[in-house]
Amino acid sequence: HRIALQHIPVTAFQHCRAQHRAITMSEETLKEINMVEVAKHKSEDDCWLVIGNATNGGPKVYDVTKYLDDHPGGAEVLLDVAGSDADEFFEDIGHSNDAREELKKHLIGILKLSPEEMAAKAKEAEEAAKKAAAGGGNMGMMLIVVVLAIIIGYMKMM
Repeated sequence: HRIALQHIPVTAFQHCRAQHRAITMSEETLKEINMVEVAKHKSEDDCWLVIGNATNGGPKVYDVTKYLDDHPGGAEVLLDVAGSDADEFFEDIGHSNDAREELKKHLIGILKLSPEEMAAKAKEAEEAAKKAAAGGGNMGMMLIVVVLAIIIGYMKMM
């Protein structure tokens, strides 16, 4: 007896592995695009952005031209950063998972960085990490001051 393949159930694990392979394969076949090329696409009729960093899979290039009218924040927000690396703006806004899924639909390539651009990105990441660490120290000091003020205030009331 022969078993028809369409009747064999696919486990969730097998399905996820197949999806992961498809995503990985499609990213491997994406075109490498440099910033000089991205910078040429900064109009309402042709709008590309770079979004991504070392923490989320690296910088990728997106053609959001067809999405301009549908963007909840308006087309102007995207046009302001068109033709550039918009990752910091994208992350600062705190986009939802739905927004990140929508973004995937517009993926056209991987950003190709020259050695100089890679060094600059590494330096920016290092400086951002130092700022975050310094900011955390200031926050800790502020917390100590607030706690001391509460204690002093409580002691004066007694």
